[in-house]
Formats: sequence, structure tokens, C-alpha cells
Amino acid sequence: MKEILTIGRYFRQKFGQNVYKVPISLKGFTCPNIDGSIAKGGCTFCENESFSPNLTEKTSKKIYLNPNSKENPILDYQIEQINSQYYTTKKILSKKFKVKKFIVYFQSFTNTYAPISTLKALYEYALSLDDVIGLSIGTRADCVDNEILEYLSKLSHDKEIWIEYGIQSIYDKTLRSINRAETTQNTKKWIIKSKEHGLNVCGHLIFGLPHETQEMMLDSIKFINDLKVDSIKIHPMYVTKNTALAVDYQKNKFIPISQKIYNETVVKALKLLDRNIIVQRITAGVDNNTLLAPQWCRNKHNQLNSLKKELKEANLNY
Repeated sequence: MKEILTIGRYFRQKFGQNVYKVPISLKGFTCPNIDGSIAKGGCTFCENESFSPNLTEKTSKKIYLNPNSKENPILDYQIEQINSQYYTTKKILSKKFKVKKFIVYFQSFTNTYAPISTLKALYEYALSLDDVIGLSIGTRADCVDNEILEYLSKLSHDKEIWIEYGIQSIYDKTLRSINRAETTQNTKKWIIKSKEHGLNVCGHLIFGLPHETQEMMLDSIKFINDLKVDSIKIHPMYVTKNTALAVDYQKNKFIPISQKIYNETVVKALKLLDRNIIVQRITAGVDNNTLLAPQWCRNKHNQLNSLKKELKEANLNY
């Protein structure tokens, strides 16, 4: 049976113990696809608060950063939020799983889309927290530059540094249909540059995007293999309230992927995936009232059990 290199196995092999990621969601971060820099409205599926369990703290300060911001009046507030979110989650994970080492995961929005001075302050504060051994930074390929990569490369000399790119699909026509405002060629360029800087790269893929066939989804896996991306995350396209995709769904212009097809595609994807590439996630869901469809995405535990069963039948150990 082929053993999938999961992120848990990778951490245990490298550090000799379990390492857990602590998701952080900070007010003040946004995206060039939301603020009008390159497009408006964001991706059609985007409603960040649906994907951000830690984004609960309310503030009246409506400040949105970008790389050209001349000052950051909420920097102290952001640092307070890192501290609060980290220690709250750390306490839970330490008690439940007896974990002793953690990676701070800058999860929501585009976490390199701010002045470099802000990024340095936030990243270095996160690295100073008790038992933190590294960072994982979620972003877009059009929101990094050589200065950021050089800085992260220096941090990676003695810390575990990951940069996570939202690839979603390698087909530009799909990216246009979801208002991604990004191209596969540019994503490829910055993945290559990130690898040249010695950084760990994770690529996010979505299965079930509008008008994509299973063959198109699997082509994204071939792209991952060819670029020797270090890790992948895969999740189904589900529909949440207050998104453009929700409007299409309600007008019957978008039909969500079935669990049967999704599971089948994931099994084929992991068979195709280079065995040295780490798998961080194979599904996702949201169990609250923001979810519209498909309902099978409501219970992540059931999803995972269903996938593991089919993977086992395909002689894959996840």
C-alpha cells in the first residue's frame, strides 16, 4: 500500500514530534482583487469570514492595508490579535493533543499584501511566541516580490517557513470565470522564484470549480508535479452566502460537485501526485449557517472518513 506523505508525517520525520498549525486572521489585511487594485469584488466564492474561525474580534477601525500604505495605525492591534488568537488555540491544542510545537498560519486574506515594515513586525512577533518554530503565509502569487522572498528566505535559515499560494486552477478561462484576476503563467513564475529562494511552497487547489471537468482538475496535479511544489491542499468548491457564486447557484447557473465525483477525483489525484509531495489537506467544509451547498460539505469528519475508505480501497494510506 502506498503511504501518502501527509503534513503530520512530514513534521514527525523532520522534528521528531507532532507540530500543529495555528490559524491567524487579522483585521487590516485585504486583497488586490477586492480593493480595486487589479479587480473588484474578489473571487466569486470569496467570503473570508466563512473560512476564518478566528476572525471574530470586532473593531471600529476600518483600515485596509496595501504595499503602498504609508503607515499602519492598527499595527499594535494586529499584534494583540496574533497574541490572543495564538495562545487561545495553543491552549486547546496542547490540552487535546499534547502538542508542544506550533507554526503560526497567517490564513485569511492575502498576507503579504501590506508594507514590508508591517510584514516584518507581524512575522517576527509571531516567531517570538512560545513554542513557535515557524510560519505559514497564505497569499497570491501577484502579491509577492523579490524583497519579500529574500526576507522570508533569511527567516528560513533557522525557522520552518512556508508560503502558500492560491492556485485554484491552472486554466486561465476558469480563473476568469471566478474573477480571480490572476494568470497561471504569473503563478508559475513566482512559485519558481520562491523555490529558488529556498522556501517551502504549498499550492491550494479547488476541485469542482465552474465548468471544470475531472480531466482539467487532474491537469492541476500535473502542474504541481512539474514545478516540484513541496505540498498541496485540495478542497471542494462549496457555496456560502454573500458571494457572487451564491447568486449563480440560486439561479441554477452553478451546480456543485457531487461527493462521489469529488472523492473519485481526489483518489485519482493522489495516485498521480509525486510521492515526495506533502499532502496537507484533501477536503474542507463549513458547518454553520453560511453554507448553501453542497450539504455533504457540512461535516468535515464524515467527508474525511468517506475519502479515507475510498483511498484504502485504491491501496493508498492517508
